[in-house]
Amino acid sequence: MSQESTRDRIIAAAEFLFADRGFAETSLRLITSRANVNLASVNYHFGSKKSLIQAVFDRFMAQLTAELVREMEPLRKNSSMPHVEQVLATFLRPLQALDRLEPQGAAIFMRLLGRAYAEEQGHLRRFILSKYGNALDEFRDLLRRAHPDIPAQEVFWRLHFMLGALVFAIGGGNALRDIAAADFQENIELHEVVARLIPFLAAGFKAPITYPRS
Repeated sequence: MSQESTRDRIIAAAEFLFADRGFAETSLRLITSRANVNLASVNYHFGSKKSLIQAVFDRFMAQLTAELVREMEPLRKNSSMPHVEQVLATFLRPLQALDRLEPQGAAIFMRLLGRAYAEEQGHLRRFILSKYGNALDEFRDLLRRAHPDIPAQEVFWRLHFMLGALVFAIGGGNALRDIAAADFQENIELHEVVARLIPFLAAGFKAPITYPRS
């Protein structure tokens, strides 16, 4: 078995188990059992469980941010104010494209992201920001350009509210689509879910601030 194939098998096993069980409930023993490797292989390729978690995310983030940067380029070069819907589409198209990385790639990534927030993986946030922070900052800045009247602190909250909706709608998309099929005889694909999400997310981001500002 080659070193590359061993590493890939470990990542594939970890990805499945992290998304299914969470990070805390997934032991290295479970990962090695699923990957059919020994613990020494995990230590050799990754050194620690934290590094393995980061490697799982890195696989998704590398493709996502590369395509995000390409999608944002026309809006960045255009001096006019972009629409929020246009900015959101620059992220959602690359997110959907994760299905090219692997079957259900977008849903798996969203479940992993939801787990990361729920289980407070601070090291993962630091890793992502250190490696992919520039692309994510550009996306946030485009949203601020689209609505410069929204304060930076409020942009932070609204970005995370939108992210929560994405985790639920895409990470749990199969369950939602099954319900839609059973209750409304509606069979829809991921791109149709995203088409419904964009106006919903945009409306939330653009909503007036109705609470007292500090």
